[in-house]
Amino acid sequence: MTTSLLLVLLLLTAVVVMFVLDRPRMDAVALLAICLLPLTGVISMTETLAGFSDPNIILIAAMFVVGEGLVRTGVARGVGDWVTTRAGDDPARLIVLLMAAVCGLGATMSSTAVTAIFIPVVMRICQKTGTAPGQLMMPVSMAALISGMTTLIATTPNLVVQSELVRHGSAGFQFFSFTPFGLPILGLSIIYMLAVRQWLPSHSQAETASTFRRPTLGDWVTAYHLADREYRLRVAAGSPLAGERLEALALRGTAGANLIAINREGVLLQPTGNTVLQAGDILFVDLIGERSDIAALCQEYRLDSLPLSGAHFTDLSQDIGMAEMFVPADSELVGKTVVSATIRSRFGFSVIGLRRGRERFAPQLTGEVFQVGDTLLVIGPWRSIRQMQTPGTRDLMPLNLPAELFEVLPAPGKAIPAFLILLLVAGLMVSGVVPNVQAALVGCLLMGAFGCINFESAYRSIDWKTLILIVGMLPFSVALERTGGVAMAADALVNITSSMGAYGVMAVLFAATAGLGLFISNTATAVLMAPVALSIADELQASPYPFAMIVALAASTAFMTPVSSPVNTLVVTPGGYHFGDFVRIGVPFSLIVMLVSVVMVPWL
Repeated sequence: MTTSLLLVLLLLTAVVVMFVLDRPRMDAVALLAICLLPLTGVISMTETLAGFSDPNIILIAAMFVVGEGLVRTGVARGVGDWVTTRAGDDPARLIVLLMAAVCGLGATMSSTAVTAIFIPVVMRICQKTGTAPGQLMMPVSMAALISGMTTLIATTPNLVVQSELVRHGSAGFQFFSFTPFGLPILGLSIIYMLAVRQWLPSHSQAETASTFRRPTLGDWVTAYHLADREYRLRVAAGSPLAGERLEALALRGTAGANLIAINREGVLLQPTGNTVLQAGDILFVDLIGERSDIAALCQEYRLDSLPLSGAHFTDLSQDIGMAEMFVPADSELVGKTVVSATIRSRFGFSVIGLRRGRERFAPQLTGEVFQVGDTLLVIGPWRSIRQMQTPGTRDLMPLNLPAELFEVLPAPGKAIPAFLILLLVAGLMVSGVVPNVQAALVGCLLMGAFGCINFESAYRSIDWKTLILIVGMLPFSVALERTGGVAMAADALVNITSSMGAYGVMAVLFAATAGLGLFISNTATAVLMAPVALSIADELQASPYPFAMIVALAASTAFMTPVSSPVNTLVVTPGGYHFGDFVRIGVPFSLIVMLVSVVMVPWL
């Protein structure tokens, strides 16, 4: 062993130890490696920074942006809603559809992002069906990890292995090269989870979700008796309201009618004082005053009462929101009423409920004088509610924000363009008409052009921590190869498995990769093991593709501990899991995946 190799191995060992201890954070460790590797004299600083120019780094960043477009437009949520509708109350069907949906969506975006998307989806499903989150969260994480075995762009380790193949002089994998392995493994995972779900935590949904519980619009509808006050009224031809400005009508003061929204030819409008009503407008009305007689209101203003949806407050939750606001001691609202405070004009939302201590004033609150400490239930556009979170607001302070605030789609109505862009990107990658990175960049530009994302959300969506980690670890493969470390590791593995044949070599390679993944991220594992796999192929004078595929599949087989992958870490708390749950469920299935991979990879 040369001095140079010893220095590189000592630095690599230190890096692995810091990864295991999680001190400092992983991207900081990668930056330390970038700074220290050139000091060994094995590679130059320019070579150390070469990872930033790697096309796969740009491809990974671009796919984060494309995935963000799917989230912002509701494509991801639509998948979750479809699962809920199709599965009904059948737990087995729910697991099957949920795992298929997660894996399908994860085939084209980050598995970590897919898991984050589906956690609130699963929590809603559990609230609706009474299913314990522990019964569904681990199937979600397992399907998300398996999604990395379905397409080239599904997970970062695949792209790392692809990059090493290209650097090795090979053509690399195709977009669907992984699919023949991922789909059978997904099928086995569904069967496996249906068989072992009795050993998953079955804590009640209320117990597990208590720490996550935010009030919902439905909670406030019940608490403030809003369901008894909601109406949909259409402005008939000849109505005295047609052509009138809302400010001049003053419906809240004269008729006790609080206008929440206006549906004009399918477009939802937020009413302002300058809004002019038109014949045919559908008014979403909340009656809050003492004169709240719906029949008299319809007769006086020639309004047609339309059938109720049952909960139009929640039906409009993508556009209109609620929040509970607190009246502080120095608020100018103290001593004023709902009407005299002109809250809608000042803040952009309306007051529809008031709570003073345990007493609630609804619906008769138009004449109620605000006092210090009052809690006001307000309704209005989400942007107006969000503005109250900015520093400097002293007249009203947010007290409770609903769960629906965090589910509002930033780009509603853009789901179809986002889905078509995704199909275009996948088609370009499959056809090979342009390089993968160019296809992904085209997708990013189109997402922006169609309003699915903006620059702020695009930059925010990129997981810079992951990119820095990859760039920082890539130079190790060059340094180990240059100092003979890769050849030494390959020789050792070949010697150990000399009497086992190709299947034995692949089994040991799979086990080594999956075992290393217990301690460091699967991305870093792929960076370290891919050159070893290709060196073994050279030693055996065999095709590099089976050995590279084994490493890629093993890197995604991170089922065994909650720290093997961020995907597992995300579901620990909402699922109510312990470390042993992953060991008990994950280890046997990892062995199944290893057996299937070792048999199928040489064959295919």
